Amino acid sequence: MSDTKEKPVQEISRRGILQAAAVLVAAPVLMGGFSGVGMAAERSSMISRASGRKSSLDLPLLTKKRTLGNGKFSMEVSALGFGVMGANYNRGTSPDRKKVIEVIRQAAEHGVTLFDTAQVYGPLTNEELAGEALAPYRDKVAVTTKFGHSIVNGVYQTGKLNSRPENIRRVAEGSLKRLKVDAIELFYQHRFDPEVPIEDVAGTVKELIREGKVKRFGLCEVGPETIRRAHAEQPVTAVQSEYHLMWREPEKDIFPVLEELGIGFVPYSPLNRGFLGGDMTAYTRFDSGNDNRNTLPRFAPEALGKNLMFVEVLNRFGRPRGITGAQAALGWMLQKGDGIVPIPGTTKLSHLEENIRAANLAVSPEEWKELEDALSRVEIVGDRYPAEQQRQVQKS
Repeated sequence: MSDTKEKPVQEISRRGILQAAAVLVAAPVLMGGFSGVGMAAERSSMISRASGRKSSLDLPLLTKKRTLGNGKFSMEVSALGFGVMGANYNRGTSPDRKKVIEVIRQAAEHGVTLFDTAQVYGPLTNEELAGEALAPYRDKVAVTTKFGHSIVNGVYQTGKLNSRPENIRRVAEGSLKRLKVDAIELFYQHRFDPEVPIEDVAGTVKELIREGKVKRFGLCEVGPETIRRAHAEQPVTAVQSEYHLMWREPEKDIFPVLEELGIGFVPYSPLNRGFLGGDMTAYTRFDSGNDNRNTLPRFAPEALGKNLMFVEVLNRFGRPRGITGAQAALGWMLQKGDGIVPIPGTTKLSHLEENIRAANLAVSPEEWKELEDALSRVEIVGDRYPAEQQRQVQKS
């Protein structure tokens, strides 16, 4: 079924009238390197034939590539990845499983080659979902996952970490089965474990690479010194951290060391957990029982209303250019460096289309600077994490 026919009401949420108008007045801006919708459809058809699946959706094709890391452990992927976490974990009530799987598969059909999950998401169930959804594309996409939290008999031991070598190996074996792959493309340490030297962590992944169970090593939410020490033991392909227009701290200490060492950067929550997409209001509540935003200070009721000014400035920038606020946020991030590959997630085909088109925006460096200047004058209310979680990130 074509995505342009009889879209469900929930699929027109944050894009709505703005996206419909943008298509009419600014198609050249959004199409970027494409020669037209017909060409995009033909390319989509080619990908479908190559994968053995038939797609009737007229979504754009993501053709731009980027490289994470360098040398022997480099990794060429699509310019935008896909964060699988929110498909069934920590983002509210999930749609029907079949519908979610179809969105993930359509991302693969239309050029996305980097998909991200983790053992702790669920726990375990998000890896299982990714494995099922991407099984038909095993040789065409890269699925990355993470270790480092304490999970006992399938139950997450809240706040507890475990990067001991024996646990890393145990997680790797389980992830391989859940993801239905022969080797993990990129294996991240999810959070720095102060009880285990980072050299031991890197050394264990190095052994798994030698054994053919893992291909590359990554880190999440760590500081410059940890990155250097880990990289000296086993070259790091990518560092994953939160990064978006409302949280730019990695630019200060992380970006310089990544550039120096030739390490890629994979920002998670590039739309600030959906906030920059413009769907939320001062009255939005996260009470489904499966949404961690109700624990984050920046999403508290008193903060939400005040932070909406940030979204309004973003939308003011996008409207005259025929782009949505979400596209502006992703486009801004992509122009920050060639080694940056954001991983926005979604359960809606309309959002997937919007995200893919963000890779082809025709916006000048001067215009991006204009956006930064305008947003710098907006006060951001609320921390990104409560104190306990904040202690686990950005370790030295």
